[in-house]
Amino acid sequence: MKNFALIGAAGYIAVRHMKAIQETNNNLIAALDKFDSVGIIDSYFPEADFFTEFERFDRHLDKLKRNGKKIDFVSICTPNYLHDSHIRFALRQQSDAICEKPLVLNPWNIDALAEIEKETGKKINNIFQLRLHPSIIALKEEVENGPKDKIYDIDLSYITSRGHWYFQSWKAEISKSGGIATNIGVHFFDMLTWIFGDVKVNTVNISDAKKAAGFLQLERARVRWFMSLDFNSVPTEQKEKEIRTYRSITVDGKEIEFSGGFTDLHTLSYIEILAGNGFGLDEARKSIQTVYTIRNSKAVGFVGDYHPFAKK
Repeated sequence: MKNFALIGAAGYIAVRHMKAIQETNNNLIAALDKFDSVGIIDSYFPEADFFTEFERFDRHLDKLKRNGKKIDFVSICTPNYLHDSHIRFALRQQSDAICEKPLVLNPWNIDALAEIEKETGKKINNIFQLRLHPSIIALKEEVENGPKDKIYDIDLSYITSRGHWYFQSWKAEISKSGGIATNIGVHFFDMLTWIFGDVKVNTVNISDAKKAAGFLQLERARVRWFMSLDFNSVPTEQKEKEIRTYRSITVDGKEIEFSGGFTDLHTLSYIEILAGNGFGLDEARKSIQTVYTIRNSKAVGFVGDYHPFAKK
């Protein structure tokens, strides 16, 4: 049984980590969050110690370590801009890190973390659950077994409507979240480069607080992508049913069904990490570079090949 600590216990994604720790028969020793709405911990680890101040959390873990109770993993579910710092903290504790996406906001942060990884001998693991989704694995196998010179045409649409609260939170601040393409899109870009190869061209058509769209030329694919937080972007058929999300990937016009099967992917991620097969810094590099380029590119408007939703 491994001992875990969790940073960012009040966020919605933290529950998946608690569940994964429990389902892999491990123990959550301590959790930290500045917000104290964390009653969900009782459903999983009622004996876990909880802190709202980092300094007391730090002291507690140090005391445990000196008394022979080592924290094997620190799971990180904090706002994106804090990941880098919290990963460093984990490694200084002589713990491996498990961090939500995006691992960091800038490509050079990965280089700095690689140095600390080397110094401490500990590993940084990134959650990329789409790589473990059966439909995505099947697509990768299909591409690998298909014609080597084939270039695929892909449309990626991801709409997840958000209320007014979102735009008052850290997620709406680009310096903290990285913007929409980073915050909700990084694992899709990881999945695409994992299957279809490196980015050759990265064009941004539109980019604002609620929407982003662009075009990627990959080694083996042309990708038109669209992401939105605006309910008005939802296709009419779904909107009339008050469905507030829409997620679609088509490859050469064929829909890839991946709407289901997400609930257990964090547990599966933990199983792989505990077996030493987690996705590390090198796996994260391509997607971090991709979203960094998108974030720092000037939108060119409706020129070239752009996603049909972009003009809605």
